[in-house]
Amino acid sequence: MTMAPHSHRPGPMPASLPPTDLKRLTTGEVSDPHALLGPHPGQDSVLVRVLRPLADAVRITTASGDVLTELTHESDGIFTGLLPGTDVPDYRVAARYGDTVHTYDDPYRFLPALGELDLHLLVEGRHEQLWKVLGANVRELDAGWGPVRGTAFAVWAPNARAVRLVGSFNHWDGAAHPMRSLGGSGVWELFVPGIADGAHYKYEILTRDGRWIQKADPVAASAEAAPGTASRVFSSAYTWGDGDWMAGRGRRPVEEQPMSIYEMHIGSWRPGLGYRELADELPGYLRALGFTHVQFLPIAEHPFGGSWGYQVSSYYAPMAKLGSPDDFRFLVDALHRAGIGVIVDWVPAHFPRDDWALAGFDGSALYEHPDPRRGEHPDWGTLVFDFGRNEVRNFLVANAVYWCEEFHVDGLRVDAVASMLYLDYSRNEGEWLPNEYGGRENLEAVELLQEMNATVYRRCPGVMTIAEESTAWDGVTRRTDHGGLGFGLKWNLGWMHDSLSYMAQDPVHRRHHHHSMTFPMVYAYAESYLLPISHDEVVHGKGSLLTKMPGDRWQQFANLRAYLAFMWAFPGKQLVFMGQEFAQDTEWSHDAGPDWSMLRHASHSAVRDLVRDLNLHYLEIPALWARDTNPDGFRWIDADAADDNVYSFVRYDAAGAPLVCVFNFQPTPRHDFRVGLPAAGDWTEVLNTDAAAYGGSGTVNPSRIQAQPVSWQGFESSAALVLPPLGAVWLRPQ
Repeated sequence: MTMAPHSHRPGPMPASLPPTDLKRLTTGEVSDPHALLGPHPGQDSVLVRVLRPLADAVRITTASGDVLTELTHESDGIFTGLLPGTDVPDYRVAARYGDTVHTYDDPYRFLPALGELDLHLLVEGRHEQLWKVLGANVRELDAGWGPVRGTAFAVWAPNARAVRLVGSFNHWDGAAHPMRSLGGSGVWELFVPGIADGAHYKYEILTRDGRWIQKADPVAASAEAAPGTASRVFSSAYTWGDGDWMAGRGRRPVEEQPMSIYEMHIGSWRPGLGYRELADELPGYLRALGFTHVQFLPIAEHPFGGSWGYQVSSYYAPMAKLGSPDDFRFLVDALHRAGIGVIVDWVPAHFPRDDWALAGFDGSALYEHPDPRRGEHPDWGTLVFDFGRNEVRNFLVANAVYWCEEFHVDGLRVDAVASMLYLDYSRNEGEWLPNEYGGRENLEAVELLQEMNATVYRRCPGVMTIAEESTAWDGVTRRTDHGGLGFGLKWNLGWMHDSLSYMAQDPVHRRHHHHSMTFPMVYAYAESYLLPISHDEVVHGKGSLLTKMPGDRWQQFANLRAYLAFMWAFPGKQLVFMGQEFAQDTEWSHDAGPDWSMLRHASHSAVRDLVRDLNLHYLEIPALWARDTNPDGFRWIDADAADDNVYSFVRYDAAGAPLVCVFNFQPTPRHDFRVGLPAAGDWTEVLNTDAAAYGGSGTVNPSRIQAQPVSWQGFESSAALVLPPLGAVWLRPQ
């Protein structure tokens, strides 16, 4: 389309803007652009002012293209004119650049898309659906002339002198798109008609010291795939098919559910697969192995792959390199329809220093604490959130809700909780700032975690929260109304450390470390625990789970099989990282992922078969999970057989039905080894990790084990068992 110059005479020339206002518009240092631009009804006409830098001419037309008036160039790309009458018509702006005319709807004729209640909740830090008011939301507004579709942009930048919108729609030049400040809320907004899904954008912020900086949107629903750093406009069109799963997931408390978790790094499980391709393979794999849940290392956008997702740059956007947000919804949906719960890692403890993301967002310490004694993390070179600031707390709490409500995830595993709770975490004397009472507890972080947990459990029935917390902080899984942090589960890192330390010992020395396997029962019911063998244990020179085991190759596999059976039998839910289910013998690489070629070897595929059978027995035997947090669900048979390297205990379900578990952690078999049993009659061997099918020596018990009326180890009945070398035996009454 072309527009001949001077084909329509301009109307009467309105009064010019004061020089200060002209300068504010042309330099971009304007907080109220709608007061200067757009339509302004007068007594007998409507003044229209447009900012179109580099335009040769600008006209106001009807929606159908009829010319209403030609504007007069006032100064530096500012065009002004009058429309007859006092009613604002449904007009368009036609700007000519040489022989090209660009026609668009005027963003400055619309009222703010945020209401007073939204702004009040934002200031109070209580907007539980923050993503629906901040970020980029495709909307249909009615300004009196019918529906207008576009995108409402809103960003919190209280210390900015000005904010402009830049993106693919304006050639990354924000001069024509200054945003409006909504007063004391610190929010800047602009509704731009015609911008739809797929547009790339950032915010251009004028700092107090006069610098223009470009920032990705903290609340963007989608991000450009790395190495790109822009945000993307995205609105979901996904239709869920997991209604039955969502309706049923909250029927039973988490501590009374079976939970066997497969932890995975989603980008390297099968390198090259996106969310949609994973949906074709992952649910079937997990279902065949009997896992109840999958836990993804952080899904939120992170540009540095070597951080494994723990340095998040865009908290509301799933990783773009694997597909769109709706593609991730498709994966979650497929897992739910296969009966698999989905847990995602969530990282509220810290964020990276990328200059295009959260760090120094509006030129000041906004999301991070301004005092480096609280705002900088010495171990990771990252920044720590200002947990006491209302808007920052709101950003994080709403983000936790967002993943649960928008993506139907069933759990949040909260990373590095200990680093949040203690002000002196990894800091020397003089490097940390005490709380108001002189203590080392981070009271603001405690309040944040309590609010997050209380909000998630209130809004999202059936969702669980899991704390990675490594200290003796009291009440991590106690309810918030009883003074606890309110998590559903806590990683039992003490059990992990002690049990792996024991397993690493040569069997001849294990008698001196016997308590390592029994001590976790001293505190087993202080919290609701999950037993983790996570990614952290198979990286950074720690070796794989298999290579942690002592002895020759056969003994390593036998130790591993017995250890896995011990883990599945011990009170607490369990988690194992990908690759360990088939005894990968190399460390995990985030570039290469699991070494699936190992499954060609019988010894590795046999461990996978064992993990499958452990899960199948686990699901079939409620004694292994129904009373994980109840001391009545566990009883030692013999916790003190250090010289024998033997442990034995009973697990009970809610009805009192027992499962007896016996472990021989030395490489010689034991024949006629008497074990006390909680009931007389016939017993059967449910599981033996030394079975030939699992790569063992085949030292197994007969199909019928008769409990004799011989008092032993505090029980009225007992039986003489065969204990396999470096093996585990599970027994049930027939």
